[in-house]
Amino acid sequence: MKYNKNILKAEFINRPNRFHANVIVNGEEIKVHVPNTGRCREILVPGCTVYLREENNPTRKTPYDLVAALKGDMLISIDSHIPNKVVEEALNNGKVEKLKDYTNILREKTFGKSRFDFKISKENGEEYFLEVKGVTLEDEGYCRFPDAPTERGAKHLLELVEAKKQRYGAGVMFLIQIEDVEKFSPHDERDPKFGEALRFAANNGVDIFAYSCIVTEDGIEINKPIEIIL
Repeated sequence: MKYNKNILKAEFINRPNRFHANVIVNGEEIKVHVPNTGRCREILVPGCTVYLREENNPTRKTPYDLVAALKGDMLISIDSHIPNKVVEEALNNGKVEKLKDYTNILREKTFGKSRFDFKISKENGEEYFLEVKGVTLEDEGYCRFPDAPTERGAKHLLELVEAKKQRYGAGVMFLIQIEDVEKFSPHDERDPKFGEALRFAANNGVDIFAYSCIVTEDGIEINKPIEIIL
């Protein structure tokens, strides 16, 4: 998907809080919004090149969103609002092989005490709940999730197990917002309970997907499945 908005290159200075960063654009220091409350410490380092998406909204306090950054030569999308849009586009275009027969796609549907990102169904009425997790943490081609403890993430996995027990299809998609990656694992060092929940879900029939993305300065799209190591 293309952003269809103006994109500017900038130099990252610092991130005083979860929501804002200071950058230099054309020699001028400005404050921008960071659409990702995760740490991103391995990505947003002083002096790195970042990309800003112009947001023409008169009610905003900042005119730009910081949507991507260069880590060496690797371009990483850090916009946490984008994975669902990318996955929706992929589902509509049949790019997730196991899910290509699910042609009715609904967003933000509730099951039990959780609201999943997608509820998709086949023409015969067979239904499937899909949760999406954006991944930005990478080290030499090895990606992990999460980059900080997420009690909510583990809860979603256990609800997917319950959906499976009630004969729904169920899966979790780890959308890696980077192109040149090779494998994915849960980040047990940061959140052991999430890793336990993910392995429990896999052992109880929940599908685990991990897909890389093609990331450009002005867009992002799903690329291909990568190896999952649980």
